[in-house]
Parts: sequence; structure tokens; C-alpha cells
Amino acid sequence: MAHTLAVTTPTDLEPDVLPANVVRGYWQSVAYRLRHDPVTLFFGMVILLIILAAIFAPWIAPYDPYKESVIARLKPFGWRGHLIGTDELGRDLLTRIIYGGRISLFMGLAPVAVATVVGGALGILAGFGGRRVNTVIMRTMDVFYAFPSVLLAVAISGAMGGGIANGMIALSMVFTPALCRISETATAQVRNLDFIEAARASGAGTFTILRFHVLGNVLGPIFIYASSLVSVSILLASGLSFLGLGVKPPEPDWGLMLSTLRQSIYVNPWICAMPGAAIFITSICFNLVSDGIRAAMDVRM
Repeated sequence: MAHTLAVTTPTDLEPDVLPANVVRGYWQSVAYRLRHDPVTLFFGMVILLIILAAIFAPWIAPYDPYKESVIARLKPFGWRGHLIGTDELGRDLLTRIIYGGRISLFMGLAPVAVATVVGGALGILAGFGGRRVNTVIMRTMDVFYAFPSVLLAVAISGAMGGGIANGMIALSMVFTPALCRISETATAQVRNLDFIEAARASGAGTFTILRFHVLGNVLGPIFIYASSLVSVSILLASGLSFLGLGVKPPEPDWGLMLSTLRQSIYVNPWICAMPGAAIFITSICFNLVSDGIRAAMDVRM
């Protein structure tokens, strides 16, 4: 009795199983999931618009962010072309928020990037370097865990005198221990796997094993965790500026604007809420995009 073999083409597959049968490779699967995640795409576009607005602020901002006017203090929405009003010194609030995105985004991204490089390297070294190296590095990192992140950032920044550079150093020191622990845990999980032992048996050196076999397996968890810290970094940087330990006047910064406008909350509360809304929206967008990236990278091959 003859049997016929049914051949299934990609167009015959259900949408739910299409990625597993058509897309080849880990990063192709990640890209497919991201392309079909409308929430991540939408909030990623919002982040892109915020970044572009900050970059092209001199061309799209309607006014000079430093120009003051006594007669234009704390004006409401739409007053004489000021779409969201003016601040306590008569400066256009929309312009200040657009320019403030530059410093706020920089203070959110730069410390995380520095902590990712430093903490990731220390974690890989601790996870692959043996018991003594692991003990020295990880016990040093544990010292930082004795303090809450907010208190530690305030203490370091205050001791160094405040400012953008010192604030960035403080935030980098706050995030480095957590990223070091993530990196050390991921490295310890792959250190004794078969392909590492095979590389050792073939005569590969430690640096070669780290570069070609370990690094590729630990970058995923490190990147996912680092992306979730961007929103925390923005909040902490704004908090430092709010306390006077970050950006100094008259530079536009969302945290500093929130601090200077808080005294006018009973005069025009909606104006005072605008910098806080910018911080909230940006932080939520980064959180949701981070969740989408984590879900997309959790691919079972």
C-alpha cells in the first residue's frame, strides 16, 4: 500500500509555530519576537522620540532655555505661545524640559554603561578565576550591599561635592555590585560545562575561552539586567538633582526643575507637575522596553 508524504511549507504553518520552524538562530528568534511585540515597539518609539528631541533640542525648542522674564513667571498653559507655561523665572517650560532630557538621559545611560563594563568584567573574573579571586571580588561587592542604593548614591555624591561628573561616578558605584553579581552567577553556571572542558582539553588559553566561549553566554543576562537599571538610574539622578547633589542651576534638568518648582505648587500646580511627568513617562517607557527585551531573549532553542 502506497503512502504519500505530506510536505508542510512555511505558509501552511500556524502563526504561533512559525518562528520555531522558519527562523534560524538565536538572535533571529529574538528579532522576530521584538518585531511582533507591539507594546515594546510602541514604547521603544517613544524612547526614540525623547532621545531625538534631546539631541535636536536647539532646532526644535521654541525658546531660549536660559532666557528669563519677570512678567512671565508661572504662566498657565498656552500663555503667549508657551504651550505648557513658564517656570518660576519666566523661562519657557517646554523648552526647559526638551533640553533637560539631554542631561537626564545622559545621567540615566552613562552610569549603567560604565557599571556594565566594570561590573561585568569583575563578575566574569570572579566566576572564572578560582575561589580566592572570587572571594576577594565578591566580598568587596557585598560591602556595597550593606547600604540601600539611594542612601549610597546620596552619600557618595555628597562626599564628592555633587555635580554631574560626581553624580555619574556615584551612580556607577551603586550599580556595579549588582551587575557584578549577575555576571558572576552567569559565569559560574557555564564554567564547568562540556564545551568549556573541551576547549581546555584542546589547549585553548584562558583568554581565548573567556572571549569565545564564556562571554557570549553571559552577555545576555548582563544586558537584560542592565537595561532594567536605566529607569532606576534616571530616577536616582533626578533625586540627586532634587536634593542639590546633581546638576547645578541654571542648567535644565528634570530633577532640578522639580526641585525649583516645588515652592510654586500652590500657585500653579500643573506647571510644577510637568518635570515629574517627564521623569515618570521616560522611566515607564524604559521599564516596559526592558521587559519586552527580557521576554524576547528568553528563547528556548
